[in-house]
Amino acid sequence: MGKVALIERLTADLVLRNPSTVAGIGDDCAVVGNTVVNTQTLVEGVDFDMMYTPLKHLGYKAVAVALSNVAAMNATPRQALVSVAVSNRYSVEALDELYAGLRLCCERYGVDLVGGETGTSRAGMVLTVTALGEVDPARITYRHGAQLHDLLCVSGDLGSAYAGLLVLEREKVTYQADPNFQPDLAGYDYVLERFLKPEPRLDIVKTLREHDVVPTAMIDVSKGLADAVLHICRASRCGCEVYEEHLPIDYQTSRVCSEMSKNMLPVSCALNGGEDYELLFSINQKDYDKVKDLAEVHIIGHITEEGMPAVMVTPQNTTITLRAQAFQGADE
Repeated sequence: MGKVALIERLTADLVLRNPSTVAGIGDDCAVVGNTVVNTQTLVEGVDFDMMYTPLKHLGYKAVAVALSNVAAMNATPRQALVSVAVSNRYSVEALDELYAGLRLCCERYGVDLVGGETGTSRAGMVLTVTALGEVDPARITYRHGAQLHDLLCVSGDLGSAYAGLLVLEREKVTYQADPNFQPDLAGYDYVLERFLKPEPRLDIVKTLREHDVVPTAMIDVSKGLADAVLHICRASRCGCEVYEEHLPIDYQTSRVCSEMSKNMLPVSCALNGGEDYELLFSINQKDYDKVKDLAEVHIIGHITEEGMPAVMVTPQNTTITLRAQAFQGADE
């Protein structure tokens, strides 16, 4: 039935009983007092492939993914807890590498690693990170605050993480056919790093704060731009128009798409690729002058009234209805 529908089914009858619980399920983080809390789980064979994932990168990414959700609430991360279950094929030295990556990401973003759990798995690895952050109640940003005529913005560029995955999967297939094959990853550094070692856009949260901009709604782009846009529209009871020519796509992403297939369009990778961990957010039109010259912020569209669809407007001025159809990894 899909992840979103399953969550809605399982949590439909939940009741918040404690006054300190400000917001529960349904956003990037739960909110308890002035603290935001988010948990992310990465499962071997589903969320990562050990054939091409260095353990240090995996540890870094696991923390970064959780911190990205904290950023999406316009909050600052403070603490993290890590739980890992591994099979006996992982050595102590392998876990040292994993934790080196965990610590590196925590150090980079000023996060304290304060606890967790270590257990056994019958097959592979399961890695769970819980991140906690602080936020001023006046600046907290949910998915449901977008208003008519708000501008829709996104940070960074889109589709590059999926492009990196495509390169790794291509080299994996070739290697499996010929174990003597040596992967050639030269020239793909940017897209590979975007997939293997993403960075949470806490710099965007800081920049918006410095320019006195409080987004009206925000979400991190973890399953493609189309999915993120639809989450905001559903939560805010609105429609939107996104302009294809304004979507930020790196040249390396475009090159990878053209190498893979003449029918693979970069815009499709941006809309449906996933794992970019950029921030999609809406702002009031009065804040336009504050963000229009920010290098890492791109205005890609605007919010329309309730009942209108979420669409992408092409350069030919035709509209395409957006649908959440994130690409799946090789093992999903």
